[in-house]
Amino acid sequence: MNLSNVDAMSGSRHTGLIALATVISAIIIAAAANYGGLSAYINYLLNPPQRLGLGAILLISLILGLLHGATPDEHTWPITFSYAIGSYSTRKGMKMGFAFSAGFTVQRAILTTLGFIGLAAIYRTYNLDGPVYILVGIVMALAGAYVLNKKRYIHLPIDLMLHGKSHHTQGAQRVPMHKTRNVSTRMAVVHGLIAGWGFGAYATILVFVLTPQVPGLIYAPLPGLLFGIGTMMMQIIYGAIFANLARLKKLSEDEIAHIGRKTAGRTLYYGGMLFALIGLLIVFFPTIDSYAISTGIQIPNLDSITVATVLVLGVVGIFGLGNLILGILEILKHKKRIKDK
Repeated sequence: MNLSNVDAMSGSRHTGLIALATVISAIIIAAAANYGGLSAYINYLLNPPQRLGLGAILLISLILGLLHGATPDEHTWPITFSYAIGSYSTRKGMKMGFAFSAGFTVQRAILTTLGFIGLAAIYRTYNLDGPVYILVGIVMALAGAYVLNKKRYIHLPIDLMLHGKSHHTQGAQRVPMHKTRNVSTRMAVVHGLIAGWGFGAYATILVFVLTPQVPGLIYAPLPGLLFGIGTMMMQIIYGAIFANLARLKKLSEDEIAHIGRKTAGRTLYYGGMLFALIGLLIVFFPTIDSYAISTGIQIPNLDSITVATVLVLGVVGIFGLGNLILGILEILKHKKRIKDK
């Protein structure tokens, strides 16, 4: 197949996915603004009545999952972004979104089962955000170290930041494509299993309002399963979009792959450290987790600015997009240097 045809097909898929994500985002914004009375429907979803039938419970669970996946959540977006950007293609990005969400879906099915038999009540007694953040952070950092091929030490270019001498050799500077590894699909699944133990507004509705209404224990995993599938649908879409960010500049496949892996590694590595740090702060200073600045929007993950918001913005915005831009600039600068010789 002609390379120009491949680029055209990739571009059209990318445009289609952006359009779909835009439509879903527009619906959420319209609901937040109460356009056409949509906020009444959102209020029904967030405050489900009692004595619902199994079909209604599963439908509400699915829609809540879609909302959960579409809004910036610290348990999904940072991890999906990290793994998807490292896959550097639409198909692989969707695969990473699926892999992470598959682990997350299994965990949610387990969680709703625990909720039905009363064991999830531990979330009412203890704030587990801190320990979950620490565990997620450690796994992220380990995954990042694997992708970046780090073996022994934490690498921070402090000397260059302080305008000191470089600690790299001249030979190393002439070859910007340091050896990196591909992101691991299995690790994405494990991450989904771990991240799912985080508990927020959506999980509260799912576990303490919807699941107790199912007819029996055999049906208890179904609300979690449908919620996970809803989240999965959105994470697959965003995974495909994130994976194509490195293609916004016309670079070779090798360059795109290098940038994708480097961005994924750095985002996982340093983002994991941020997760673990905030987790430690919450463990020692629990009140931090309750600080919130209201936005006036009734949709969870958009209703206030919290520690979770800091994590999403820090990992995806600063470490993720920042390292992506840095990687592209490194490649462009290197190509210009070669051209000028």
